[in-house]
Amino acid sequence: VQLVESGGGSVQPGESLTLSCALSGYDGKSGCLGWFRQASGKEREIVAAIFTAGGSTFYADSVKGRFTISRDNARKTLNLQMSDLKPEDTATYYCAAKSGACVMSATFYGFWGQGTQVTVS
Repeated sequence: VQLVESGGGSVQPGESLTLSCALSGYDGKSGCLGWFRQASGKEREIVAAIFTAGGSTFYADSVKGRFTISRDNARKTLNLQMSDLKPEDTATYYCAAKSGACVMSATFYGFWGQGTQVTVS
């Protein structure tokens, strides 16, 4: 399984950005795909997740109403649409995958991308 993020960059507050994660070798018929972020000096935290069987989603309170997670099965990508970005959204964003149900802790995700930087200032 290989996960490769793209789409990061530098934006001003209030602007939008879409991250994509290319999924290779992932056959998650019943698993969880998630986006995490890690700001400098802070722990990695979950941003959003989607359960592949059924499509149910989860969002951290800090991004509810601003971020949307989606999976494009045809392109085999996981996307994160981010709008109304705030300086506190600045972080390295990672996509991750695991089998089974979605959980909040990064510890349980076995597959990770290399990360993409998002800077809001």
